Amino acid sequence: MTAATAPRESTTPLRDLLDSWVKANLAKDLDAIVSHYSADVLAFDAVMQLQFKGREAYRAHWKVCLDMCAGPTTFEVNELEQEANGELGFGHFLCYCAGTDAEGKSQGCWLRVSQGYRREGGRWLIAHEHFSVPFDPENGQALFELKP
Repeated sequence: MTAATAPRESTTPLRDLLDSWVKANLAKDLDAIVSHYSADVLAFDAVMQLQFKGREAYRAHWKVCLDMCAGPTTFEVNELEQEANGELGFGHFLCYCAGTDAEGKSQGCWLRVSQGYRREGGRWLIAHEHFSVPFDPENGQALFELKP
């Protein structure tokens, strides 16, 4: 049986991982957020730099992002698709991410998210993550107003 014909595994453990990750984001619990990533995670976030290599680099980025939002946050997953086979899995979804600044103003937008999962020691972790925002190639402006 090849990987192409192997039966898909239940995605419940991946969904549980994602639900726990979202809960950590909403709680703005940096340690809990970072615990969902493999030590060698490679992340392409939508802001600040081209890539983040390793859990500690991504942790520093998450801290900056969380510090920007003094008040409540929104982290809403929509159109989730996940698949697992053996030790690897992947998922993609649309995410509405918003934060409230020190003046009480909420700013947010829809993002595209892809995640690659790897089972390590019997536990699923995020080994790759990519957040992105579409842009208009004619003027280079991000299209923050798009909605699913």
